[in-house]
Amino acid sequence: MDTTTQDIALEIRRTYAATPTRVFEAWTKAEGLSAWFAPTAEMSTIVHELDVRIGGAYRIEMRHISGKQHIVRGTYTEVESPTRLSFTWSWEDKQEEESLVALEFRAVADGTEVVLRHTRFLSAESRAGHNQGWEACLARLAPALTT
Repeated sequence: MDTTTQDIALEIRRTYAATPTRVFEAWTKAEGLSAWFAPTAEMSTIVHELDVRIGGAYRIEMRHISGKQHIVRGTYTEVESPTRLSFTWSWEDKQEEESLVALEFRAVADGTEVVLRHTRFLSAESRAGHNQGWEACLARLAPALTT
């Protein structure tokens, strides 16, 4: 059986000691994203566009201290504050199809569980690279929620 892009996906779950509203805002406000949305502290995050509504666009730059930049852009496909957020995902410097990121924010006893599903990768290698990036970014989200 052939593998399709729908089959190449990743799912990550994390729990944060913050309310669903606070975690949702960390994903949907420029000042929130700027605090954590890059895989290392050696990168700064510049939010060039952030129109959080269905059909609205985003464009976010992750700039390394060396000057190398990575810019991701996409369109919001689902916005249900503070429980769900989905958007397309595409790197500006790569000629690849868009993938899709879907987030759920679930209230749990000790805060909020975030379920991130990233689907429609073109290859297992792309999924592996994105998994590494998401793991690092999500680790940086926890301390950003306490400030």
